[in-house]
Amino acid sequence: MRMCDIFTLLVSSAVGIALLCAAGLQLEHINAQRKDMKLVINEPLENAPPSLAFATVAMGAFRGLMVDILWMRADNLKEEGKFFDAKQLAEWITVLQPRFSAVWEFHAWNMAYNISVAIPATRPDERWRWVKNGYELIRNKGIYYNPKSLPLYREMGRIFQHKMGGISDDAHKYYKVQFAKEITPVVYLANNRFFEDAIKAPDEWDQIMADPNVASFVGAMRSADPNFGESEAFIKSYFAFQQNPARFDANVTEVIGQYKDSDVLLKFVAFAHKYELHHTWKLDVELMHELNKTLGPVDFDDPNNVIPLDWRHPDTHAIYWGYKALKLAAQDEDRIMNTDELNNDRIVAHSLQNLFRYGKMYFMDVPIWPTQPDGSKPEEPVIITDVFLRPDLRMFDRYNNILLDVLEKYKDDRGRRESLGNGHRNFLKNAILSFYQAGDKQQALRIFRQVAKQYPRPEFKTSLADFCRKRFLEEIETTLGIHDAREQVVQLLRESHRFYAMGADDEAFGNEALAREIRTHYMKEFGDEETRRIDLPEMKHLRYVAAVDFLNDPRSPDYLKANFLARMSNERPDVYKSFQQYEQQQKKDEGKN
Repeated sequence: MRMCDIFTLLVSSAVGIALLCAAGLQLEHINAQRKDMKLVINEPLENAPPSLAFATVAMGAFRGLMVDILWMRADNLKEEGKFFDAKQLAEWITVLQPRFSAVWEFHAWNMAYNISVAIPATRPDERWRWVKNGYELIRNKGIYYNPKSLPLYREMGRIFQHKMGGISDDAHKYYKVQFAKEITPVVYLANNRFFEDAIKAPDEWDQIMADPNVASFVGAMRSADPNFGESEAFIKSYFAFQQNPARFDANVTEVIGQYKDSDVLLKFVAFAHKYELHHTWKLDVELMHELNKTLGPVDFDDPNNVIPLDWRHPDTHAIYWGYKALKLAAQDEDRIMNTDELNNDRIVAHSLQNLFRYGKMYFMDVPIWPTQPDGSKPEEPVIITDVFLRPDLRMFDRYNNILLDVLEKYKDDRGRRESLGNGHRNFLKNAILSFYQAGDKQQALRIFRQVAKQYPRPEFKTSLADFCRKRFLEEIETTLGIHDAREQVVQLLRESHRFYAMGADDEAFGNEALAREIRTHYMKEFGDEETRRIDLPEMKHLRYVAAVDFLNDPRSPDYLKANFLARMSNERPDVYKSFQQYEQQQKKDEGKN
């Protein structure tokens, strides 16, 4: 071999060795970046049988094949009704392949829908735990590993909209009450200023503690009660104190009083809410504020005043996750709109429709006499918190405008446009009757003209009054679901209250009698005494909700409200007392916030 060839070989070898050494030095940094970017997926399985644990390690690069086998097995177990076994396999798959978004969707759906209903409705707390596990799995882990997976956002929205917001589950009221109780401390009575302050607040504990005044407040709270620990523990204790001050040392109340209305406390409160919303609920306050401004109800008295959405309502959260998915999809300008995007469009639109139909939430303690195992009834009632949902007519334009935008978005897809159009037309028909019965005939006429122009059909070639009369009879005779029945009864009772305030007693009691007949008819046909899933509340509760609705309506003249209250206090003190209790509860809630 010539000397120059030997020299070239030596130089090439030296360069190769040097490059290998340099690459080796970068390995630790690359592995750290892979971990930060969540690309490391070789975590060991926990509680797996030895054969599976060994196969996972031994197969190495063939773990994808293992995932396929486990996935087929999990699907078979689901078909066989072995939901708990399917859950275990799904957990292993998520560890083996966390970027396989379909298994997160399957796993959450299995817990929220299959395992939950495998538990008797007499144990709603256990059912709720599985429903909650389902959406928390997607929210905390599935989306964390698959932030651009539109089906995961859709599944989040579906659990909130259908499982929690709907009535298909016997324990749906329990879900609504528990969810509201858990999130109320951080969102209830939050106005636009609340969100603006939260957006400006620091993101992390170290940042807020850099303010010496806030650090002084935190130190005073810790001195008052050692339960106020470090960072997240301190924030948890703060919200626990807001809910139940009696759990903490009396000195805490004194410290809070010293800082009341101060900039220091306001700054900390804004930070605490932002921190809790982000770290516990995985909600972005900026996106929440954006949704409040663009989709929140519009004040009837002042169209420029947009009221924040009610973040205690499951459908509001369905909107949040569906809207977030659509924003992600819109970042790809070259995308082809597929079913995943359409499904998230539907989640947003349907949830807005739901907020129009039953977006106002009222909570009330109600006595019940549950049937004992021996068939007897207890002498003393059990007090439960019940939820009553009422229409929020302020949401009409929000839904209507969104649906018009969606129809335009899919204008070139005949099938999708026709399907969406049918839903839009039916919604408009229901909205006409809702506004007409609420006494806003001008708005009802405006919608009637819109639907007649957009969907020219023979049923709209009549007068508004005749259309509403026919629509009312149709709902009573053919389509009387729980929401329709409740709407009809409460609207009639509300109109009864209005006549009562005017002194038109014949009309007032006539409307009340008709409301009672509708309730009786519904309960006879559809009542469910065993689970109360689709039962209407008692008349006294419906009458009370209608009274609150009437008195909170800004379109009701003040003099009529005053007349109503005056007559109630003299002639119907039981109803008047109920309203006073409601006012006291509202003031109590405001005091907590």
